[in-house]
Amino acid sequence: MRVEIWSDVICPWCYIGKRHFEQALDGFEHRDQVEVAYRAFQLDPSFPKGETVDVADMLAGKYGMSREQAVEMNRQMEERAAGVGLEYHLEDGRAGNTADAHRLVHLAAEQGVQDEVVEALYKAHFTDRRSVFDRDSLVKVAEEAGLDADAARETLTSGKFTAEVEADQREARDLGATGVPFFVVDGRYGVSGAQPTETFTQVLDRAWADARPKLTTIGDDTDTCTDDGCAVPQNNP
Repeated sequence: MRVEIWSDVICPWCYIGKRHFEQALDGFEHRDQVEVAYRAFQLDPSFPKGETVDVADMLAGKYGMSREQAVEMNRQMEERAAGVGLEYHLEDGRAGNTADAHRLVHLAAEQGVQDEVVEALYKAHFTDRRSVFDRDSLVKVAEEAGLDADAARETLTSGKFTAEVEADQREARDLGATGVPFFVVDGRYGVSGAQPTETFTQVLDRAWADARPKLTTIGDDTDTCTDDGCAVPQNNP
């Protein structure tokens, strides 16, 4: 069974949603038969590369609130993250273009370390306050997660995986995803948002059962042969 997760590495709900999904997957009986793939979704693909903006200022402008209200919103998000064991440090956080980060996630899929790199990028941004916008920083973070540094640098300088990142974004729109995280389970069920662990558990169970329906048997064991032989019904006189 395949689970595809559209997310952005600077989306605070995406990291929380990742944890909720992982908790459900850990308790899923068939977890060893589940393939997880991360797909790119940029919250603002038009944001100029090489520039960053203060997150609180951005939120204040976007939602028409004061900067103080935006700071309080971030503080509440830190508390939510702590509830699932994540450590967020959002004060004076920065936002920017994440296309390069997503391209490294695609490279990580090729090298078999996609989950490790996604986790490292989230931790770098939300916990360690490291840049996920600067290429040198990106390469270092990805290398620490197991990605080949030379391949990472070559990817970023060559523009490799740009088309794949754009295709992910288009597919998300075609699926009706207007925000992230967005989970597609076995091509059958879409889950929008950082839903509770119980919701992911229900969806995993249902998708597995739908793909492997139980056989409906008509009749009973009469007139059958088993390891014990072939019974012949006795007629009553």
